[in-house]
Amino acid sequence: MMVSRMILRGKNLADGQLIDVRCENGLIAHVGPPTAKIPDHESEWLAPALFDLQINGAVGIAFSDPSLNMEGIQEVAKQCASHGIGGICPTLITNSRQTLIHGFATLAKAREADSWLNAFMPCYHLEGPYLSSQDGPRGAHSLEHIRNPDYHEFMEFQKAADGRIRLVTLAPELPGAMAFIEKLVRDGVRVAIGHTAASPAIIRDAVKAGATLSTHLGNGSHAMWPRHENYFFEQLSNDELTASFISDGHHLPVALLKVILRTKPKSRLIMTSDASSLACLPPGVYKSWGKDLEVLPGGKVVLPGTPFLAGAGVLTDACVQFLLENGLLDLPSAIGVSSSAPMNFLGIKAWEIVVGRPSNILLAQSNALKPFKIHGTLVGERWFAPC
Repeated sequence: MMVSRMILRGKNLADGQLIDVRCENGLIAHVGPPTAKIPDHESEWLAPALFDLQINGAVGIAFSDPSLNMEGIQEVAKQCASHGIGGICPTLITNSRQTLIHGFATLAKAREADSWLNAFMPCYHLEGPYLSSQDGPRGAHSLEHIRNPDYHEFMEFQKAADGRIRLVTLAPELPGAMAFIEKLVRDGVRVAIGHTAASPAIIRDAVKAGATLSTHLGNGSHAMWPRHENYFFEQLSNDELTASFISDGHHLPVALLKVILRTKPKSRLIMTSDASSLACLPPGVYKSWGKDLEVLPGGKVVLPGTPFLAGAGVLTDACVQFLLENGLLDLPSAIGVSSSAPMNFLGIKAWEIVVGRPSNILLAQSNALKPFKIHGTLVGERWFAPC
């Protein structure tokens, strides 16, 4: 719903004080104590909207689909916004050159045609196709399209994307990867290590070359690794690497989440949903990525008849809820790793409830008696009720 003016009321997540926030024409116009005016919407908490740097799609729509169109992009964005998300980094995964060029070009056209989408999708994430071909590290990525880093090919993707690819996930052990990382960093692209079978030494070399992120640390790996010397511990212990992690309750057990959250500095933590095209769909078997995938009750997505994960079936708010319900983070910290942290990493100014800033605000409840729940989201000049 389009709105030019709206008053929101709730406790400011920054200090716990009850406030009214008046938003006009997509910006915050006033922040102050509640007045006699009746707010348009009220909830327990007001907080900056969430931002997710790894959204592959939702409701049956994938950004990596050769049939992607503007209507599909709008539907994914609408679904995300109704879950408290004020912005995303659309993620395209391993696929053919033609499909990836089509995906990035379609995203670019959608942003050009819709100013709201332009703000909602400030940049893109390319996850693959330069990943490990080994079973386990490759995850659900298509073996057919796995290949070695190719800077010329990447520049074709970047041209189609109108220069908006800002994050690339790759396996640094591949031939030519170190020089590729250096070129990307030179171009201002953030490089992440993920879906890798690299030795600890290669991980260290990748960091020296400029890699700064671990993509969904703890996932996209072998079922068993060497006990001490392995790519997981090497990334976990490296203070120069920020770690993204998935807290949907399926990708990582609570004990491992605790280890990551307690080991990494707070400034080196980013939560992502890694939502797949099947996110928000009811249980059932669906065709995606050219194969059958099954959504189980609770949102777990697997290869049918196996325990192997194939992306996530929930969005960012559910991951925040899992962190809170399991006592892993408090509310300000959980919102922080899901909003300001990914934005800061990508070089985007994080949202704040401050006069003059974009009116990207979520309304939610969260207390000892009631679980975290989104009550609505204002994203610029659009209001989204929860699904």
